[in-house]
Amino acid sequence: MNKISQHELNAALQSFITEEVYIHSEATSFIFVRNFKINLKEAFVAGEGPFRVALRFDGQGWLRIEALTHYEITKNGQLLLAGYDDIGRMNVALHLGKEPFPE
Repeated sequence: MNKISQHELNAALQSFITEEVYIHSEATSFIFVRNFKINLKEAFVAGEGPFRVALRFDGQGWLRIEALTHYEITKNGQLLLAGYDDIGRMNVALHLGKEPFPE
C-alpha cells in the first residue's frame, strides 16, 4: 500500500461516482461491514494526514471513515484504504469495488 496522496485518492474515488459499489469496512473492535451495496453519489477526502473519507449514497445516507493513511488500487479496480497507527497496526479499513468481495 502507498501513503495517501489526497489528489490521487480523490481521483480514484471519483471513478466510483454514479456506480453501484460494494463496500467493505472495518474498524478495530467496533465495526465490520462486508458487501454493503450502494449507489455512490459523492465522495470527499479531507485532512492533511491521517485523512477522512466521506461517501454519500442513494441520496440519504453517509459513511465517514477517519484516520486513513494508506491506499492501493488492485488489478481488479478495487480501491483499498487503510489506517495504520505509529507501530504499523491497522486500525481501520475501507474497500470499494464494483464486484462483491469474497466472503
